Parts: sequence; C-alpha cells; structure tokens
Amino acid sequence: MTVEKQIEDKRDQLQRLRQESLAGGGEARIATQHAKGKKTARERIDLLLDPGSFIEIDPFVTHRSTQFGLDKQKFLGDAVVTGWGKVNGNTIFVFAEDFTVFGGSLSEVVSEKICKVMDLAVKTGAPIVGLKDSGGARIQEGVVSLAGYGEIFLRNTLASGVIPQISVILGPCAGGAVYSPAITDFVFMVRGSAQMYITGPDVVRAVTGEDVTHEELGGAASHSSKSGVAHFSYDSEEECLQEVRRLFTFLPANNMADLPIEPCYDDPHRADPELANIVPEDPSKPYDMKDLVVRVVDEGDFMEVHEQFAPNIIVGFARVNGQPVGIVGQQPNYLAGVLDIDASVKAARFVRFCDAFNIPIITFVDVPGFMPGTDQEYRGIIKHGAKLLYAYAEATVPKITIITRKAYGGAYLVMGSKSLGADLNYAWPTAEIAVMGPEGAVNVIFRSRIKRAEDPVAMQQKMVQEYRTEFANPFTAAARGYIDDVIDPPETRRLIVQGLDMLKNKRTTIPPKKHGSIPL
Repeated sequence: MTVEKQIEDKRDQLQRLRQESLAGGGEARIATQHAKGKKTARERIDLLLDPGSFIEIDPFVTHRSTQFGLDKQKFLGDAVVTGWGKVNGNTIFVFAEDFTVFGGSLSEVVSEKICKVMDLAVKTGAPIVGLKDSGGARIQEGVVSLAGYGEIFLRNTLASGVIPQISVILGPCAGGAVYSPAITDFVFMVRGSAQMYITGPDVVRAVTGEDVTHEELGGAASHSSKSGVAHFSYDSEEECLQEVRRLFTFLPANNMADLPIEPCYDDPHRADPELANIVPEDPSKPYDMKDLVVRVVDEGDFMEVHEQFAPNIIVGFARVNGQPVGIVGQQPNYLAGVLDIDASVKAARFVRFCDAFNIPIITFVDVPGFMPGTDQEYRGIIKHGAKLLYAYAEATVPKITIITRKAYGGAYLVMGSKSLGADLNYAWPTAEIAVMGPEGAVNVIFRSRIKRAEDPVAMQQKMVQEYRTEFANPFTAAARGYIDDVIDPPETRRLIVQGLDMLKNKRTTIPPKKHGSIPL
C-alpha cells in the first residue's frame, strides 16, 4: 500500500468517525427528541452561536464504564457537546447536554469535558453557557458521576464574578444537576419542556403525600414566578436562545473587560415633558415605573430580569448613551412598591452581579417601606432586607439614584441612598423623604393632640397635610446634602448621562479582606 493510500484511508476513517460523532444517539433517538418538540444539542448550539462559528472539542471521547453492559454501548463524544464559538462576534464557550445519548446523563467523561471548557473559559476570560437537558447522574457509574458534579460546582463557584455564566434549561434538570445552574448568574427556561427540582413528583408523593405534576413542581412557570430560580422563561427554544444572545449585548466578556458600548442614536440630552406628569398628585395612587424607565433609557430598550418574580421591584439591563447600565426600581403598581423578602433578595443579587462586572447601577425609588406582618418577620425580613443594604453598600460601580416619590424610613436608606455610598442622588419635586409616611408620623407625634380635638378625623387630616408640606419633601434632605439636587423630571435622562460621564473614571477602595460576611 502506498503512502498516499495510507493517508487517504486515515482521512476516510477520520470522516467516518466525525460523522458518527455528529450523529449523537442515532436517528431513532433524534426523532424521539424532535417528537417531544425539543431540539438536539447541536441544533441548539447552532441557534445560540453566530452561523458557522462553532469549534468543537472532544468529539471522540467515550465513557470508560464496563459494568451493567455499558461497555457494549458507546457513543463518540458521550452525552455532551462542548466547544466555543461567537455570539454577536464575541467568543463564548458552550456545553450542550445530549439527551439522545444515555438521556444526557452525567458520566465521568461528561464531567471532564464540561470542566475542560469551563477551565478554558476562565483562562481566556470568556463567558460560558450551559444548555441543560439531562436525566441527571449516570447511575451505572455510581459515586464517580457524583464526583463529576462536584468538580463542576467547584468551577462554577471559582468562576463566579470572573466570567458571566448562563444556564439554559431546555429539558429535565433534577437532583444534583440543579445546583450548577443555581450558582450561575442567569437561568433561562422553556415553558412546557424544562423542569428543575431536587426530587421528582414520585419521591415527593411517597415522602410527603403531595400529588404534584412535573410542571407544577419544577416547570418554568413555578420557577419564574414562585421560587425565583429562573430569571427568564419563554415559549420556545428559538425565542429562549435568541434572548440569551440579547443578554450578551449588555455584558462584558469578564470582570476585567470593558463594557460593550454601542452607538447611541437617541439624543443623550433629550428632555421628556411626559415625565413631569408620570407621578400622580394623589400619593396613594399607583403608576407604572416601567413607563419611566423606558422613557429615560436609549430608545426605550429595557431587558427586564425576573419579570414575573417579586414584581414589586424591577431589575434589568438597558443602555444610557450607548453604555450598559443596571436598572433597579420600585413598582408602585404592585403592593405599592413595598420591599418584602423576595424583592430584597431579587434586587440584592442583581446589584451584586452588576458590581461584579462593572455595570453602573441606576436606581429609581418610590418605596413606602418594608412589608409589615408576622409572616415577613418570622421568615427573616430583617436578614433578607439587610442583603440589599449590604449589596448597595458593597458596590463600587457608579451609582446614581433618583427618588421619584416616597422614600420612607429604612427602605429609603436601603435603596441606594447617599449614606450607603451612592455617587449622585437626585430627587424629583414630588419626592417625599422622611422617617415614615405622614399618616404614621402624625399618629406617633400628635396622637394625644388628635384624641383631644373636637373633630379627631379633621385634626388628623390637617396634621397629615402640615407634616407632608413641612417634612415629606425633598428639600429638607437636600439642605443636609443627602440629596445632591432636586431636578425637573424631564431633565432626568440628561443628568444621568452627564453623571455617568463624570463617573466613568471612578475609583473606590475597600478595606483589605478575604470577603465580607453577607447575611445569607
């Protein structure tokens, strides 16, 4: 046989093995996947990445198991596809669990493949996306597969705050498999096909007697609205992966990289007269804070995070003069924008993410206080509210706060106040900054005087109005420097743009320490 023929045979062998690897679990299993309305691992990667940009690694890896007949069942690449590619022209790493191979279960070599791309992502300072669709640990491998999860969890933790980590749940994700997504920065889920839970419905039924479906227990609706585990949920894989691509337009590649600045076609000095009328005259009347946000940011483009969870507070990403910013704000349309446990934890996590990746934080405040009641107290609102306080105080990124209406008591302090290190604090003329609301303050200060009055109701109303005029306004706080200026609402965008420009070279040092002890 000639040398040329030997080379040709080896190249043919390479192509055959390559095609075998690309076939995953085979045509029958791929057809079953499609019949469920789900895409294959490689189809998902193609939807996520820029066309033709995917570079695969470890396509010929096979498992090493010999027990339970596994030595007779081997698939090239095993149950995960790994590699890197581009999203919007920027490098990201990706691993996609392949349900057509052993149900996407995690084996020793699957873990090794995932850990390899995670290590590369950290070394090169690039984000990583995990596309999850797995039956969990490969039971036939026993403790080896569990150790594989531990290796992944360790890397998730070490990479936290260094590179963005995103989990996309596209099928089952159960048992130990759920902890990796829980450590990552953002979790996306597809409604109807994605589920996450520690124990499945059968175990729940056996142990607790509860009769619950897979979807009720761990579906996208449950985790996006009740548990808060999922940050985003969508109806289709296509829409979900497109929104992952959108999220990357706001994020830097790593904690040392510059933010992705885009050209701004929205006048940075634009005044919006409609903002002058957005806050109702009646202090008890609600309004939609999102209407304010979209009027201030570039071209009304706001990507809300955790939209369905704790809707009394809003968090999300936008741009101001082409620069990504994190938005935090009360939602007076829901529970009057009060801070409860869920809202505090939701906002605290978002603030900490923004700080980790040098994304400026813009805060819009209209908060009547913390949610009262035994339920909140017994569940630890003191501790959970302190998480938000801690997050704002710890954050060293540029912080600009706008008080639109109510800012009462401890909730005023927690929401990016000057006392917690905010760089610029503005108030609208409609702002009410006080220890507590006028009604509560009057009942405390003038209780006996009201009781002695001929008409207690009229006296109380008179005192409330006097208190609101004298104390519940922005000028008392401005006189002490806690508010940097009282601004005309239509000028809000211009002042935020100018403030961010002034703060672009901000430098803040914190005392040397291993890490703080946040009240978890």
